[in-house]
Amino acid sequence: MRPPVALRRLLLPFGAALATTIALASCGPQERTAAGPAAGERTSYPATDYVQNPADKPRDGGVLRIAASSDAGSLDLHSISHANAQWLGRLIYDNLVYLDDKGRITPWLARSWEVSPDGKTYTFHLRRDVTFSDGARFDAEAVRVNLEHMRDPATKSPLAGAYIAPYDHGEVVDDFTFRAHLREPYQPFLNVLAQSWLAMESPKAIRERPKTLGDQPVGSGPYVVQSYVRQQGIRLVRRKDYNWAPDFIGHAGPAHIERIDIDVVPEAITRYTSLASGQYDLAFEAPLQNAAAIRNDPALVFDSRMRTGVGFRGVTFNTQAAPFDDLRVRKAFTQAVDREGVVHSVGFGELAPKGDYMSANTPYYDPAFGRVLTYDVAQANRLLDEAGWTGRDAQGFRTKGGRRLAAQVLIQDTNAAVPTAVAIQSDVKKVGFDLQIQRLPTAQLTERRNKGDYQALGAAVWHTNTPDGLYINFASPEITSSKRVGQNTARLKERELDEVLTQARRSADPAQLKDLYSRAQKRLVELVPAVPLYENNSVVARRTRLHGLIFDTSHNTPIFTTAWVEDAR
Repeated sequence: MRPPVALRRLLLPFGAALATTIALASCGPQERTAAGPAAGERTSYPATDYVQNPADKPRDGGVLRIAASSDAGSLDLHSISHANAQWLGRLIYDNLVYLDDKGRITPWLARSWEVSPDGKTYTFHLRRDVTFSDGARFDAEAVRVNLEHMRDPATKSPLAGAYIAPYDHGEVVDDFTFRAHLREPYQPFLNVLAQSWLAMESPKAIRERPKTLGDQPVGSGPYVVQSYVRQQGIRLVRRKDYNWAPDFIGHAGPAHIERIDIDVVPEAITRYTSLASGQYDLAFEAPLQNAAAIRNDPALVFDSRMRTGVGFRGVTFNTQAAPFDDLRVRKAFTQAVDREGVVHSVGFGELAPKGDYMSANTPYYDPAFGRVLTYDVAQANRLLDEAGWTGRDAQGFRTKGGRRLAAQVLIQDTNAAVPTAVAIQSDVKKVGFDLQIQRLPTAQLTERRNKGDYQALGAAVWHTNTPDGLYINFASPEITSSKRVGQNTARLKERELDEVLTQARRSADPAQLKDLYSRAQKRLVELVPAVPLYENNSVVARRTRLHGLIFDTSHNTPIFTTAWVEDAR
């Protein structure tokens, strides 16, 4: 059997006919899309990779066994920012909207919508046939309850609440019409509503037992959580009456696989060996050092896909603390890092080195600034001389006024990125910079991060399906304060950048967005808030018995609704 219609079309160039079809299905009379198909379309998602091994006929039943590298800590996705939420969300929950492969908004639980001319009111027309697994109805009141739950201080949302910060209040127009009122225009609103962290949860469960949502989640998705033991695993069973997958994936009815068992397997080598031996069918965060072995195994498939957002940063500077309050020191530090050498040593040739602050497949990415912060030891030395660090101590480190040029970088004690920090430490030592690595327990690191008590932080990445990730990471309102926890860990505060990113949040014009985001990217390589290293990839390995796997367009992680196993019973 050939792939579903929507997916067959993806095997061809994305044509005007499909674009028109989607527009008619999803657009109300004043709808604004997040990224126009020309100026803002994303450039990833190889079309031929959308369907993995389509075979003659999908088979229902069977068990899929998955190895995950870590536990999310909660299955209430509104309350976490864990990366597992990206694929867990598509198993347990549904969202209001979905993105197509060009970043355009398409229907899901919302069948259509309109946006007011001032960009502050969104009216959603909802499906009428959706229920949650506890029997609660999905309707306009359910949407209102979910948005309130995301921003409720008791939820302690580190992500969903921040993403809907401009949301003021909701209005239930009728049972299946919901109106969201924003305090100000917020162009990324529809994009973020497509992300798994903003999925719809049962309003009944939110009201009646909010403290149990993390362990006993209730969604409307294709699978229901049968059991969840933290730090061990999850068992999910197929929901037999599921019939409301997003139109774009081209699947009607329940999922094919009967049961999915997920085990937490922290050791990378164990995930690889247990996958190779057949104990598991799929492994998330497949170890890069085993990529070649996986590719050479006829029973296995290795899949690495770039995520949108802000790429991996090896070190983020506290731009308000010495010595990184000096732009010359930040730039010298960054240009002293042999980016390609570091990436080769930690990424085993599987990662793309990066010299700027937006992932290359994000809408409105401008490649013009990727080589501004090139590896240049001579230039790094000149900048440090200019900054007054001209002395040398007995160990060869630079000094000024009797003080050594030194800084601590804080890293979580369980962080796998320690080798990256060590490689950077070695590089900057060559220009006389003493980088000291301090590993801390998560709670202690979080406390210091929130207080701004650090010179630098290690291992940062921010995946999002919108270029507004630049605002989340680098706009001054996102600096952590007594009122909220923000993501601007560089503590960067610059008027020009703030103005550009704020304008981009409010604009719906693709040409203007292209210009604004280009200006923002240019300003960031001038301000140097962090050391960009490589693109952020979703890396998955699977056995060839797993067929029909497709990849979510917001997160580039697997969706299992269309998947099936070869020897299903």
